[in-house]
Amino acid sequence: MSMKVFISRTIPQKAIDSLKQAGFEIIYRTEPGNIDQSDLIESCQKVDYLFAAGHNLLDAKFFNACGHLRGIALMSAGYDSVNLRQATKNGIPVSNTPDVLSNATADIAFLLMLAVSRKAFYMNRKITSNQWKDFELTEHLGIELNGKTLGIFGLGRIGFELARKAKAAYNMNIIYHNRHPNQHAHKLLDATYVNYDELLTQSDVLSVHANLSAETKNKFNKDAFKRMKNTAIFINTARGGLHQEQDLYNALINGELWGAGLDVTNPEPMIANNPLISLPNVAVLPHIGSATIEARDNMALMAANNLIALKNQIKMPQILNNEIYEDNIQNNQ
Repeated sequence: MSMKVFISRTIPQKAIDSLKQAGFEIIYRTEPGNIDQSDLIESCQKVDYLFAAGHNLLDAKFFNACGHLRGIALMSAGYDSVNLRQATKNGIPVSNTPDVLSNATADIAFLLMLAVSRKAFYMNRKITSNQWKDFELTEHLGIELNGKTLGIFGLGRIGFELARKAKAAYNMNIIYHNRHPNQHAHKLLDATYVNYDELLTQSDVLSVHANLSAETKNKFNKDAFKRMKNTAIFINTARGGLHQEQDLYNALINGELWGAGLDVTNPEPMIANNPLISLPNVAVLPHIGSATIEARDNMALMAANNLIALKNQIKMPQILNNEIYEDNIQNNQ
């Protein structure tokens, strides 16, 4: 029997082909941008599965309206927009796409770290605004990264990849703060586990790679920035909600931080006249951490494979609410 899946945004063709070959009837939205929740609910009420691409708010309202769904595959590693408790209550398995975007996102964190250290975005604007006339030997100087201390908040897959690159390229000393020590990082990177306060006070570059949760929301605020070195660089490629943006701006203009690099903002998207963008020691990108052909293809295929597994009455490989299989999985096949 054919099963219908709604795809909420344009995705790589490889995943569409894979779903079709598995017998899915595909209904997909091709308009640019994220879909409104009301339209998402209306579309999902006509299908069996949801392939969620982009930022889709899957809260209690959504699950109360779409409790019939047999499964949801997120084309993202993050899942802070999903009410997993409600999904489980409604018997709906939910999967994500971890790991396949780790290298691409770590590359962006590395790029931002280097760009901020040399004020690259600001100096490029000197050219585009026709202000490149000459240079002064003591103006707009950057800082070197070799031998400095890189602090990682959330040393998971992405944080590990960044630490590995920084260690290899600049022989950076690696410290990190997690809920639990990472023995793999200790062995391969000589990384040192520190408490949160030590992470703030010892890092020359502090890069954020944690999930957004009630515990981590606005974790990096004025108090945190005051604890950091005034020569430090703050990098966030995880979620904008992890930092308080006005506090970050104030810390930068008050000289409490040396610079900041963001691939995620709070709120997002960032408006064009946000004062952060004009600062010489800031580099901002429009959330492109996973924006490579390889990463997006692999994310889409992983999400498709999760739905194919579910359709074939196999446990979703990247299941988020694993507890659902204890009692409800047979009701969702």
